[in-house]
Amino acid sequence: MTAHASSETAQKLARVEQSGLEAAGKKRVEELLVQPAAAKTGVEFSRSWIDSQPKASGSAQWRCLAEALYFEARGETVKGQFAVAEVIMNRVQSARFPGSLCAVINQGTGKKYQCQFTYTCDGQAEVISEPRAFARVGKIARLMLDGKVPKLTEGATHYHTTAVSPRWARVYTRTAKIGVHLFYRHTWRTASN
Repeated sequence: MTAHASSETAQKLARVEQSGLEAAGKKRVEELLVQPAAAKTGVEFSRSWIDSQPKASGSAQWRCLAEALYFEARGETVKGQFAVAEVIMNRVQSARFPGSLCAVINQGTGKKYQCQFTYTCDGQAEVISEPRAFARVGKIARLMLDGKVPKLTEGATHYHTTAVSPRWARVYTRTAKIGVHLFYRHTWRTASN
């Protein structure tokens, strides 16, 4: 009797898994299964290297990412700024978040302290008062959008500073610590993983 029940349960689970894979779509399943070849990017995680790069500019999506890096991570190391940008990019690639940089960054804006990125809902004006820091994060945003940066966070879709301990951090998988930020992904794998 037990062997029969186990066989039925296994068949039922197989049907559920097949249904889930079909719902995800062939392209998404292939993205999850195929690891991209490691590319030599030439990126150096130093201020001097970033400062030596050409001035960056771009679309509204570039501007959203540059502003998010400015307000969320300008005091972080260069590597930490790249890692925060990677989290935002990973969210865009995940079906669990909006599909554009600006939409991800502004998700929940308008509800005090219920947004994804605190600077968009803390009630303070977003004023760029450090043009050199903004130019630097603008270059990071450009490199990220151009896909010229190696992966740093193992598919993280969340992060927080070491100064806080949010409840969700206890249930997500921690993937990296870079500078003063800790990086996490859900217990299920997403984005670049």
